[in-house]
Amino acid sequence: MYQATLSRRSYRFSDLRQLMAKASPARSGDYLAEVAADSAEERMAARIALAEVPLKAFLQQLLVPYEQDEVTRLIIDSHDALAFAPISHLTVGDFRDWLLSEQADSAMLAQVAPGITPEMAAAVSKLMRNQDLILVAKKCRVITRFRNTIGLPGHLSVRLQPNHPTDSLQGIAASMLDGLLYGSGDAVVGINPASDSLPLLEKLNHMLDDVIQRFAIPTQSCVLTHVTNTLRLIERGTPVDLVFQSIAGTEAANSGFGINLALLAEAQQAALSLNRGTLGNNVMYFETGQGSCLSSNAHHGVDQQTCEARAYAVARHFSPLLINTVVGFIGPEYLYDGKQIIRAGLEDHFCGKLLGLPLGCDVCYTNHAEADQDDMDTLLTLLATAGLTFLIGVPGADDIMLNYQSTSFHDALYIRELLGLKHAPEFADWLTKMQITDDLGRLRDTAANHPLLLALQGEQP
Repeated sequence: MYQATLSRRSYRFSDLRQLMAKASPARSGDYLAEVAADSAEERMAARIALAEVPLKAFLQQLLVPYEQDEVTRLIIDSHDALAFAPISHLTVGDFRDWLLSEQADSAMLAQVAPGITPEMAAAVSKLMRNQDLILVAKKCRVITRFRNTIGLPGHLSVRLQPNHPTDSLQGIAASMLDGLLYGSGDAVVGINPASDSLPLLEKLNHMLDDVIQRFAIPTQSCVLTHVTNTLRLIERGTPVDLVFQSIAGTEAANSGFGINLALLAEAQQAALSLNRGTLGNNVMYFETGQGSCLSSNAHHGVDQQTCEARAYAVARHFSPLLINTVVGFIGPEYLYDGKQIIRAGLEDHFCGKLLGLPLGCDVCYTNHAEADQDDMDTLLTLLATAGLTFLIGVPGADDIMLNYQSTSFHDALYIRELLGLKHAPEFADWLTKMQITDDLGRLRDTAANHPLLLALQGEQP
C-alpha cells in the first residue's frame, strides 16, 4: 500500500502497478484501460508517493508476474547488479535529481544503463518535466554500426522510407532516389511492403541491394516484413541486411505479433551468419509504440508508457542497429492529441536512451487525431535537441501506403540546418563524392546527367 496526502485528502494506491498508472501524465489509452488517475490532484498525489519508492522495489515488486511473462523474466534474469550498484540506494525522486546532476555525465549514464530496468526508467520519467526528459536524454550516448556509424554526438540519421501502395518497384525507386538526392538514407533504406508475397519481398530486397552495391552507398536496407518471412528469405539466399520486427512489452502482446524471444534470437543469428556488415554487426531493427499492449488486451493493468518501456528491454537484449517508437501511429484512442503525442515521444526517447538503446522516432500522427504538422514540427525540434538517433523521411511527409503523416526529407534538412547536425560520417563522405552535397554538407544542384538520375531512367551512368 502506498499513500500520500494532498489538500488534506489522503490518497491510497494498492500496489506499485496502480501507483505507476496513476502517476502517468494524462493520455487517452490509460483512460480506455481504466487505469488513469481520476483527477489532476490524484495524479500529483501518486507522483509524491512514487518519488519515495526505492529503486530496489522494482526488482522485488514485479508489475507483470515473473511466472507468466518471459519479458519480465528477461528483465529480472539479465539485470546487471554491478551496474546498478552506484544508484541502488536511491529512491525514484533521488534518481531524478541524480540524472539531472553534473555527476550523471555521458560516461556514468553508459555505465549504469545495464542496471536500470524499464520500470525504473518509466517511473522516473513520470516525475520529470519535458525539459528534464530532453536534458537527460541529450547526455546519453549510444553508438551502433553496420555499414556506417549511427548515434555520434552532433549527428542525426534518417530512415529513407520509400513506401508504395502497390509495391511498384519503379515507384519505390523514384522515392528512394528523391530521398538520396536530399541526403536522406544514412539510418536505413526501409520499405514497408503492402504485400507478404515472398517472391515480391525477394524482389524488393534484391532491388535495394542492387542500388546500394552499385553505387557503393555506405548504408543498409530493410524490408519491414514479419520476422518469419525474413527467415525464409535468408534461407533462400536473399541479400538481407537488417531483420525487422515490431515488438511490445509483454509476452502476451508479442504473441499477438506472432513472435517470442526465441524466434528473435533465431533471426538474429541467421542475419549474423550472412556477415553483410562492414563496420559492425548490429543487425536488428525494431519498432514500438505506446498502446500496442492495450490494443491486444495484453497490458496486465500496467499503464501504456510503462508497457512501452518494457519493450525496450526486449530490444536491448538483441543489440539493435536501430529502434524507433512510431509515436502517434496507433491513433487517438491511445494518444489523443498533439500534446499527448509530444509528451509520449519525449518519454519514449528518454527511456530508450537511458536503457542504452539507439532510439529514433517516427514523429507522426493519423488523420483522425487532434494533431497537425505544427505539432510534429515541435516534437521533431525537441527530440533533435535531445539527441535523437534518427527520424523518418517520407516524400512530402505523407505516407501513401500506410496512410499517415510523418516527417519529410525537407524536415530533415530543416533540423540539420537549425541545430548543425551531421549525417553519419561515412554517408556524408559518399554524398560529397557523389556531388549531392558540397564540402560543407550543403545540398548542391543536381544535374540531369547525375548517375542516380540516369540509373532510374534505365541508362548506364
